[in-house]
Amino acid sequence: MLNLFTDKKNRLLILLSGILVSVTTLYYCSSNSTGNHDSVLSGDLTAADSAEIYAKSTMARIRAKNELVVLTHFNANSYFIYRGQPMGYDYELLQLFAGELGVKLKIIALNSWSEMEPALMAGDGDMIGTGMTVTQNNGKSLEFTDPLRSTRQVLIQRMPDNWQRLREHEIENLLIRNPIDLRNQTVSVHANSAFSDRLENLSQEIGGDIYVDSVPDSIGIDGMIRLVSEGEIEYTIANEDEALLYQSLYPNIDVGTPISFTQHIAWAVREDSPFLQNAVNDWLNQMQSTYDPTYNVIYNKYFKNMSAFRRRVYSDYFSMNGSRISAFDDLFKSHASRIGWDWRLLAAQAFEESRFNRHIESWMGAVGIMQLLPSTGERFGAKDLRNPSENILAGTNYLKWLERYWEREIADPAERMKFILASYNAGQGHIQDARRLAAKYGYNRNVWDDNVAVFLLKKSNKKYYSDPVVRFGYCRGDEAYQYVKDILERYEHYKLLT
Repeated sequence: MLNLFTDKKNRLLILLSGILVSVTTLYYCSSNSTGNHDSVLSGDLTAADSAEIYAKSTMARIRAKNELVVLTHFNANSYFIYRGQPMGYDYELLQLFAGELGVKLKIIALNSWSEMEPALMAGDGDMIGTGMTVTQNNGKSLEFTDPLRSTRQVLIQRMPDNWQRLREHEIENLLIRNPIDLRNQTVSVHANSAFSDRLENLSQEIGGDIYVDSVPDSIGIDGMIRLVSEGEIEYTIANEDEALLYQSLYPNIDVGTPISFTQHIAWAVREDSPFLQNAVNDWLNQMQSTYDPTYNVIYNKYFKNMSAFRRRVYSDYFSMNGSRISAFDDLFKSHASRIGWDWRLLAAQAFEESRFNRHIESWMGAVGIMQLLPSTGERFGAKDLRNPSENILAGTNYLKWLERYWEREIADPAERMKFILASYNAGQGHIQDARRLAAKYGYNRNVWDDNVAVFLLKKSNKKYYSDPVVRFGYCRGDEAYQYVKDILERYEHYKLLT
C-alpha cells in the first residue's frame, strides 16, 4: 500500500534531498551555537534567504531524525487501540504519509484539544494529525493542510420520551428543526472549539442569546452525546459524519438539524512549516485523485461501517473504554512483574507472536500466546502450552534466560532489549553472527539500529552467511528485524494508553 504512489514519492524525495543539502549543515552547526536563530542566520544571507532556510528546516529535521512527530489524542475515530492494534482514520492516513516520506511515525497523544496548539507552537510535534475544523479562529496561528474530508455541524438532541409510539410528523413537531429555535437554549460544547465559535456566530445571526455550557475537554464528543442520550444535558454539537455513527449506538438521539454550512476538516502545521504543508498537500491530492481506492476504503472503514464501530465501542478492549489491551492482561502483569519487565512490552510481544490467539499454531509447531515450540515450553516450565498461564510463564522464563545471556555482553538496557527480542525470534546464534559481521566491517557490535541489525538483514545474502566469522549460516534476518521494530513501536502505543 505504501508503494502505490512511486512517482509522487520520487518527487518528494528529490525535494527533500535538496532541502537536506541546503539545510543540514546549517541545522547541525546550530547545535554548537548559542541556539539563537538570528545568530545562525547571520552573515551574508538576506532576510528572504534566512526565512526560506528556516521554513525548510522542519522538513530537514524530520529527515535528519527519520521521524515524523504528530500530535493527536485518543478518540473513537482518529486514533485508538482496539484488541491490541493501533487504529484510526487519521492514524492510518498518517502511516501512509510517513511511509511516503520514508520516515517513522511517532504519535504523541495529548489529553485535550486545548493542549494541541500550544504543544505544536512549542515544537513538541511537527504537525497536528487529528481532524480540525477549518475556521478563521482556528487558523490564527496555524496553517491548515488541504482538507481530508468535508462535513457540517449538526445539533444533537434527544428524541421525545415516547418517540417509538409517535408518528414521524409528531416527532418532528417536538424537535428543533430551525436553528432560530435555539434562542434562549443552553448547548454544551468544549470551550474555544469550532462548535463554540459556531454558536457565537449563530447567536448573532438569529438575533438572540444561545447560552453555552463549557464542558471540560476530558469529556469527549462521545461522552457528550451519551449525556444527551441519558438526559443529563439537553443539546450538544458534533460533526455530521461522526454524529451518524453515534446515532447507531444511541437510537434515541436525533442528528438531523444542521447548524452550519459544509466545512473542511484538515490537519495543521506551524506557519513556519510551508514545505511540510506542501508535502502533505501533494500527497493528499495524489491520494484523493488516484484511481486506487485506498483513501475511500479508509474513510468508509471508520465513518460508514456502523456495525464495526458498534463492535469496537462495546468491546472491553477498546481504548476509549479503559486501559485493557487483551483478555490476558492480568497474566501479562503477573509474569512481567516476576521477571522485571513492563507488562505493556510483554503484551506488545505477545500480540506480535499470536494476536492474543491462545489456540494458534504455526507451521513449525509453535503454540499459543507466546508461540513456543513444545521442547522450549517444556524446558521453561510449561506442561500444556494451550493453557495461557503456562504458555506465558514459559515465555517469560525464556525471556529472562535470554536477558541473563545478553547482560554479559550488552551493557545498555535499552539496547539489550532489542537483542533479547531478536533472539526470541531468530535465536541468539544468528544474532551473534550478525554481531561478528558488524565488528568485522567496522560497525558497533553492541548497538542494534544501523549496526548489528544491518548485518542481520544481510544474513540472507550468500556473501555474508558464507563468511568465515558466521557459524549458524543462512537466516531470513528481515523477519527478526521487523519483529523487533514492530514490537517496540506497538509498545510506544501501549504506553500512551496506560
